[in-house]
Amino acid sequence: MARLTVHISSQAFTVEGPTIGFPMSDIAVLINTAVAVLAAVLLIVRFRVNPVISLVLASVYLGLAVGLGVEETVKTITGGFGEIMVDVGLLIAFGVLMGSILNQSGAIRRLVEHLLKTFGPKRLPYTMGLAIGTLLQSIFLDVLLVISAPLARKLAPRIGKLGTARMAAAMAIALECGIVFTVPGVASLALAGLLNVPLGKMLLFGLLLVIPTIIISIAVMTFLFRRGFWNEARDEDHTFVAEEDSEGEEPENYLQSAPAPATSTASGTQPSGSAVTVIERERKETPLIVLFAPLLTSLLLIGAGALLEIFEIDLPWLQLLGEPVIALLIGLIGTCLVTRASIGQQKVEAAIAVGFKESGQILILTGVGGSLAATVKAAGLGDILGGFFSASTVAPLLVVWAIAAMLHIAVGSVTLSAITAAGLLAPIAPAIGLDPVLLALAAGAGSLFMVHVTSNTFWLLQSLLGQSVRGALKSVTVGVSVASVVAILLIMPMSLLF
Repeated sequence: MARLTVHISSQAFTVEGPTIGFPMSDIAVLINTAVAVLAAVLLIVRFRVNPVISLVLASVYLGLAVGLGVEETVKTITGGFGEIMVDVGLLIAFGVLMGSILNQSGAIRRLVEHLLKTFGPKRLPYTMGLAIGTLLQSIFLDVLLVISAPLARKLAPRIGKLGTARMAAAMAIALECGIVFTVPGVASLALAGLLNVPLGKMLLFGLLLVIPTIIISIAVMTFLFRRGFWNEARDEDHTFVAEEDSEGEEPENYLQSAPAPATSTASGTQPSGSAVTVIERERKETPLIVLFAPLLTSLLLIGAGALLEIFEIDLPWLQLLGEPVIALLIGLIGTCLVTRASIGQQKVEAAIAVGFKESGQILILTGVGGSLAATVKAAGLGDILGGFFSASTVAPLLVVWAIAAMLHIAVGSVTLSAITAAGLLAPIAPAIGLDPVLLALAAGAGSLFMVHVTSNTFWLLQSLLGQSVRGALKSVTVGVSVASVVAILLIMPMSLLF
């Protein structure tokens, strides 16, 4: 037995009890939090329960188990959902809608063609990777992948012997890094809202991280491929896409922005053919810079607003325009206007309908992630963990990275694992003086680790880029894991500077 002396109002009291590191109540909170998270993972992986339902059930269990009571548990869950929706609900909706409209206009295909023409095939993995990881993050990931992967696959032979391997790795790295690090990627918006990070700050820090992460990771994978890590005979499988590739053109996506039907070129003396179609398409297409100008304007306004806040400059009109909701609204309105002139009002309305459908599932998942985070906070986990990490800011970054990595291995969702890991450690950031933006980036980095067979992105990349499962395990699983490690190694020095 040990004696614990407690001083209260200059009076000393001696209490006898077992020698343990922290009270039993703290142990109960830690155990029940672990049970709640593991139960959510088990429901999703083993019993195929929808992630939204699983997270709500985990939140209910945790609230009741730590003694919040029925009324307070429900209030915490709904309050957490509403709080994060206030922060990022409109941002996610506006971002996804912009991406859907840009997709309908054919802007992605034209951007890739422009990159190829400007930088050449040898640099294409880097240029396409950076474009996808930064500029195109308003576009829903699966949509962006389905549209850009066929272009990447057809351009791969122009890079050289390892074209498929390099393009597959670049695509995987850029797609996954972009959604967690780059505003307006859906996971980056969710993390910023969950941790109360100003969106302009998330934009600036995310760009500082995502650009070197993509470049370094692609370079590492290229080095490995050139040292024998890729076997064309065993790692490539073009069976799934052989018929489409033999056609030479993608009939819908490649020509979707052409105003005139293809038959109009065959009605005269000119023969029908791709050369005539391409000439007609290029003659009538809206300039690429015009299509992307509204999105770029939004990002510039958000960045300007962040700089005004950092340097404490008072410019009310620019502060208003730099507010993320206003900036993205300006971008959405501008995108609607320029694309309506390019593809017509009917197609813009169809793209908006698709965007609403896509954003709905993202908003609900983000909201219930906020519910679990709010319940964890109400349980008092932040006070418990704050004492463990008070001596170092690097330790919690490594812990949140590891938690996000383990969750992603089990669940297979980058966004879900990042939100859950960040929510678990969000309460400690103020207690130890850690900038929440670093916690957000660390959670995003961890959620990239081991993209494998539990992820729908893995199977899309495997099939659409002409890889065998063995090849996808190399280009996707290893490639994105390299990016995860590179990112956390870059984040840790950032924690010493900011």
